[in-house]
Amino acid sequence: MVRRVLTLTSGRIALAILTAVALLALLGPWLAPQDPLATSDDTLAVTSWAHWLGTDYLGRDVLSRLLDGSRVSVLGSLEVAFTALAVGAVPGILSVYLGRVFEWLTLRLADTLVALPFLLFAVAVIALLGNGITQAMLVTGVLVSPLFYRVSRAATLAVARSPYVEAAIVSGASVGWVVRRHVWVKVLPPIAVALAQTIGVGFVIVSSLTFLGIGVQPPAPTWGGLLASDLGYLGQRPWAPLAPALLIMVTVWASNLLADAIRDVSGEAGRAFALAGRARVGRPDRNRPVHSGGTR
Repeated sequence: MVRRVLTLTSGRIALAILTAVALLALLGPWLAPQDPLATSDDTLAVTSWAHWLGTDYLGRDVLSRLLDGSRVSVLGSLEVAFTALAVGAVPGILSVYLGRVFEWLTLRLADTLVALPFLLFAVAVIALLGNGITQAMLVTGVLVSPLFYRVSRAATLAVARSPYVEAAIVSGASVGWVVRRHVWVKVLPPIAVALAQTIGVGFVIVSSLTFLGIGVQPPAPTWGGLLASDLGYLGQRPWAPLAPALLIMVTVWASNLLADAIRDVSGEAGRAFALAGRARVGRPDRNRPVHSGGTR
């Protein structure tokens, strides 16, 4: 699937942007030219050789805070996405095979989570457990998990009615073996699409919570926190919110672009795409029978 995604221009652009964002998360604290927490008397300074993006209202270097805050923003979005994947996909697949009681319980739980406003629920949990990015993202991931539950359940239902799956169950195969051997391969593409989309949603959620000061204790920098602090001084630095806002927008756009690319190369469309690629390079299709002999 990765090679098919890389054959698309949109897939290459999305992966290049997301790779750059991941490198910012890994190397950002070391690439920061100054201490992101160090204050100075040079407050609300304009761009210069010493401060490429200027300074904030406490005299802290904005570029250093932007680079250092990349790690929290990226890790927070990944926590949301993979928590939602683990909590939603596994029950979604098993709900097809573990009987009516388990199916009814998981469906009602998914409906309940959809009805809960994630922002208010995250604030309530943080009030109980303390202000921390990990607990905020875990709670938010649980609230987003119904997306994976419905996607995995719908894909599993389509596969479960296949003759080869029914034949395997009739022949005595266990549910675990059927899921590993037949179901997971078919369910993986739509789950990959949902995961890419949820990473983008995670960036929006992390930025929204940190914009409100939830999940991260000041003065720790985050993209949402930088955006919030810059909005208070638009009269002195009207261009200041552009950098964190642009980073958030480009990252979310790249995640959605990657989801579209995965969708385009998976399923029937993906198989047609692969056959067209083989035809362009002159490679025969392995599934097509080869006829020998002369013409009649």
